[in-house]
Amino acid sequence: LGESGAGKGMIAKLIHKQSERKNGPFIRVDCAGIPDSLFESELFGYEKGAFTGAKPEGKPGLFELANEGTLFLDEIAEIPLSSQSKLLRFLEDREIVRVGGTRPRQINVRIIAATNKNVEEMVSSKLFRRDLYYRLNVVPIQILPLRERREDIPPLILHFLDKFNRVCHQNRLLS
Repeated sequence: LGESGAGKGMIAKLIHKQSERKNGPFIRVDCAGIPDSLFESELFGYEKGAFTGAKPEGKPGLFELANEGTLFLDEIAEIPLSSQSKLLRFLEDREIVRVGGTRPRQINVRIIAATNKNVEEMVSSKLFRRDLYYRLNVVPIQILPLRERREDIPPLILHFLDKFNRVCHQNRLLS
């Protein structure tokens, strides 16, 4: 949880890199950037001929691509209500069914979800499923904005100075 730009994605990558899943894929999903009509097919994939405009051979979803790794659902509060039940079903059964498919597929993936919205308020307003919220809210981490963690600024400056020195083949120092 945290404001936009607070570093939720960096924390998710750090959790992945420090976990037993570090050799598996890390797939970031911008939930706000996927149109409601495509959400299920993007996350769960689809079988050939599932809908007009679908690839003839079908397509694996992001859950399948993240198998044995981590799926980072950024801006989870933007998931349409119609897709929340299917996500909840995955969290309960650890299996997906592609759009237009009938065969369940077992998926072993860690889910990390992030948002800048107050999901508890959304639950109260019936904009987010309560059962899904409790399934996702296992280990909540509140990330304060940088303006409230001023002690982090000097290490960040040194990190980015080192990074850009390497990229630009420089050896500049702070003065």
